[in-house]
Amino acid sequence: MSGPGKRNLITDVSGLKVGQAEDEAVRTGVTVLISDEPALAVVDVRGGAPGTRDTEALSPINLVGQVDAITLSGGSVFGLDAPSGVTSVLRAAGRGYRIAPKAPPVPIVPGAILFDLMNGGDKDWKEAAPYRALGAKAAKAADGAFALGNAGAGYGATAGRYKGGIGSASFVNADGYTVGALVAVNALGSPVIPGSDAFWAWPFEQGGEFGGRRPGDLLPVPADLPHDMKGMARPSENTTIAIVATDADVSRIELMRLAIMAADGFARALRPVHTPFDGDIVFGVATAKRALGEARDRTVMRLGNAAADCLARAIARGVYEAQSLGEIQCYRAMFP
Repeated sequence: MSGPGKRNLITDVSGLKVGQAEDEAVRTGVTVLISDEPALAVVDVRGGAPGTRDTEALSPINLVGQVDAITLSGGSVFGLDAPSGVTSVLRAAGRGYRIAPKAPPVPIVPGAILFDLMNGGDKDWKEAAPYRALGAKAAKAADGAFALGNAGAGYGATAGRYKGGIGSASFVNADGYTVGALVAVNALGSPVIPGSDAFWAWPFEQGGEFGGRRPGDLLPVPADLPHDMKGMARPSENTTIAIVATDADVSRIELMRLAIMAADGFARALRPVHTPFDGDIVFGVATAKRALGEARDRTVMRLGNAAADCLARAIARGVYEAQSLGEIQCYRAMFP
């Protein structure tokens, strides 16, 4: 048997927890994935306007290659403070990379940000941007269960003309390997098929997890841009940031291939995607709880395909579960 995990969340991957924190006045938030033990990690960047912290440490040609946590944050460049809050909490717990016997441990916490500075919230924070504190609060709240939609890094997000949000999904294949995805959807492109109320990701839906809408008889999809993407496209105002994870004991190179394959989940759920105005990023994480058999390449291929489907499903779930925020209307308000 195969299908979604027990929670249908990335935390179905053994050894992972997720914490979130929001500032409702600012209309922003932070989401953090924390591994119980240092986890193998990589990153694949597809968008033309990324905002990241410490991602070079994850390159397969560089030294560390493992993380204690990964942070997804609103706030554009200000959100790059969020990993500092997570780092402080993990440092206090004794977590981190041991550089030398007498040196304090150094938590490895890469991060990525999305732009939510024009959503109507109060951004007049002077010198006290909220993201470090939100990162620490999210880290302390880490658990197996967490909210979707208007939560964490997705609190103030938009996806095309729809309210965006936090989405997640998981899948356990017939051999018992688990993959999962966590995403903050803030895309320039639309998640909805033109002329319908169906998500682009509808073929991959499991058990009505994002409403069970089907496109029916459609006119040909226009070759030009969809009408329900965001208004005027401007640099650095969009980005869908995601994490995919597996419990398989893959190598760094194998995990990199899995993350590359998983990035196709963006294209299964959004149109257009990877534009010059999006900072689309996929982090790949492996907790290495389950050994790979002899057919490693085939297993990695299957896991990468499942991860792409999970990411597409997570994107649709993030939009489907979102609630209207001020003037930003949600999917279910537009398609009751």
